[in-house]
Formats: sequence, structure tokens, C-alpha cells
Amino acid sequence: MHKQDFAEAVSEIRKADPRYDRDAYLFVREGLDFTLKSLKKHQQTNPVHRHVTGQELLTGLRQYALDQFGPMAKTVLDYWGVRRCEDFGEIVFNMVDKGVLGKTDEDSRADFRNGFDFDEAFVHPYRPETQIRPVTQAEPLRDQSRTGNQKKLKSSSN
Repeated sequence: MHKQDFAEAVSEIRKADPRYDRDAYLFVREGLDFTLKSLKKHQQTNPVHRHVTGQELLTGLRQYALDQFGPMAKTVLDYWGVRRCEDFGEIVFNMVDKGVLGKTDEDSRADFRNGFDFDEAFVHPYRPETQIRPVTQAEPLRDQSRTGNQKKLKSSSN
């Protein structure tokens, strides 16, 4: 039996479940690597054999998306079909079912529920801190150049 490469596995997954773009799978795989490196920085444990929980992965995927796509993160994820944390869980478990990723007996799709709101995570960080005052009533435009010139002419003729 030959070991299936990642691209081949994703192609087969997408035949059975076409909801998510191929790039969403690659993003989750790269996001897992990013998460493991991030955990290594903040902990003294060896992340090579460390299990990542669903919530840890969501935190890592959120940061990875912001790092990679900035204010376009939500738009890119939406384009790939990823609109909520549960979608990340579906992608992860599609890869688990195909043997691309491993899991423990305690892991489930439910681990990805109630992770974070996509607007709060991907849009809010880029909103301006101060609110722009809404225009309540439009003032008619005046031709300031003509009035200003007339005043200058009158004052210079005195």
C-alpha cells in the first residue's frame, strides 16, 4: 500500500465533500504547523509529539489567517467556503477520516463549536478606533471661490 500524498488526499476528500476549496485544506495544514511552532515558543514542551486541541488549533488558525491575509482574511476564508469555526472542524475531520491527520478518542467536531465570531476575529481588528461622526443634514454647496474673490477685490479697491 503506498502512502497517499497530500494533494491526492485532498482531491479525494473534495470528490466526496466539495464544500471547501482545495486551498482551505492547505491553509489548515499550514495553520497546524504555525500553531505547533507558536505553542513551542510559549511552552517548554516538545511540540513534535504534542496533540493540539480543537480550541488551540482555532486560536492558531485565527492568528495565521490574520498574519497571512490581514484585513482580507475573512474574504479569503469566505471564498474558500470557510465561514465559521465549525467549517475548520469539518476540514480537520475530513482529513482525519482520510488519514492525513490523527486524532485522540476525545477529539470531535464539537471541539470546533463556539470558537469565535468571524467578524469579531477578522474584521474588528482593522476597524478604526474612533467613530466617524455621521452626517445629519447636508448643507448646500456654495461657490466659495467667487465670494472670496469679490471680498478681496472690494478690500483692495479701498
